[in-house]
Parts: sequence; C-alpha cells; structure tokens
Amino acid sequence: MKKYELMTIYPLDDEKSKKGADDVKSVLTSLGAEIIEEKPFGDRDLTYEIQKQTRGRFVLYTMKMNPDKITDVDKAFKINMNLLKYQFVKIIEK
Repeated sequence: MKKYELMTIYPLDDEKSKKGADDVKSVLTSLGAEIIEEKPFGDRDLTYEIQKQTRGRFVLYTMKMNPDKITDVDKAFKINMNLLKYQFVKIIEK
C-alpha cells in the first residue's frame, strides 16, 4: 500500500458537503483504503466556476491505499454529485 493525499472540494451547502464527505469516505474504505487523517481546509473561493459554484469547502485526506484501486475510486468519484473536484497526489517517502 502506498501513501496518498486526496484534496476534495464540496459545495458550501452543509447537507451536500456532509453527504459528499460521507460518500467519499465510504468509497475509500470499501476499496480498502486506510484513512490516516481528515483535515478541513475551510471555505475558499474557487479559481474558476465549477457546476455554477464560485466557492467550495476544501478537505484534505491522507491515506494508505493499493495503487490498483485508484481507477475504481476515480470512477466512483465521477458520479458523486456532491463532490465538485478532487485530486490525488502520491506521497514519496525517502
């Protein structure tokens, strides 16, 4: 298992952001990811409009996950309407 960071952006609506975060965590755990840390980054302006939203709620996840499952996570995230954007970054430890 490799270590990753996942930055997610949810809508500002409390109900939608909570539902989106719950869906993200459930997808990750169902595919065998071990969530090490969940760190809220607060509400911020978006650089460009996403799904008619100009602000979003940012959350950073640190996790360990099998690299073969990234494609499955990507497919599940694309159909999550409560997730505006996401980005995976592999952490290289020396």
